[in-house]
Amino acid sequence: MNLSILNKKKQQGEKITCLTAYDASFARLLERAGVDMLMVGDSLGMVIQGQASTLPVKLEHMLYHCQNVRRGCSAEMFVIVDMPFMSYSQAPQALENAAYLVQEGQANMVKLEGGGQVAQCIEAIVAHGIPVCAHLGLTPQSVNKIGGYRVQGRGERNAQTIFEDALKLQDCGANMLVLECVPQQLGKQISEKLEIPVIGIGAGAYCDGQVLVSYDMLGINQMHLPRFVKDFSKEADGWLEAVQKFVAEVKSGQFPASEHCYE
Repeated sequence: MNLSILNKKKQQGEKITCLTAYDASFARLLERAGVDMLMVGDSLGMVIQGQASTLPVKLEHMLYHCQNVRRGCSAEMFVIVDMPFMSYSQAPQALENAAYLVQEGQANMVKLEGGGQVAQCIEAIVAHGIPVCAHLGLTPQSVNKIGGYRVQGRGERNAQTIFEDALKLQDCGANMLVLECVPQQLGKQISEKLEIPVIGIGAGAYCDGQVLVSYDMLGINQMHLPRFVKDFSKEADGWLEAVQKFVAEVKSGQFPASEHCYE
């Protein structure tokens, strides 16, 4: 899997599948089930470390888990790694840390949260040959600013801000966009407008692909789950079959259904 193939999937209307992975065993399982991409998310702060948010996660944590994931999957698997809180506050710092995660962690792409404020960081990173995934909507690293884990982009003004940020980040060189927790119609508008793949998580059925936290969609996380999550383990005989069902339902358009979307 590579960016050219992922872009072709978007152009041909084939849905892209992505799940989070934090270790070699999960990486091996998810690849075997047919997932297109793996995301080493800073969500590990909550589901692995037991933190209340992603904010305590450090760069060395992301590197450690990225290395573990890469050992568990083939060289052909496309691996995205999150850049944690305050690891990209300035462009030179962002470039240094992105290079570190790609060189030492063997990630294929780094992911940054935020709108126009990260534009210069994205430009610096992609200028040196490192693919970047942008992240808009609900950005967990900004949880203290936005007042909790809430749907973003409701109302014309808020929706327009996210829409314009998406265009700006694509213009800055972003190769992909994760769109989290926004109304389905906004997800549709952004996915149709952008040339790069838009991967939704609570952003509706019209995105070019879907990503979920693996611990959520396998029923491992027993905490309160957001509306956009489906527990695929309830309809499967084991975790492998559950992930295969996720892949099949995303590809067919069966997931996300209306009950997993926001209006």
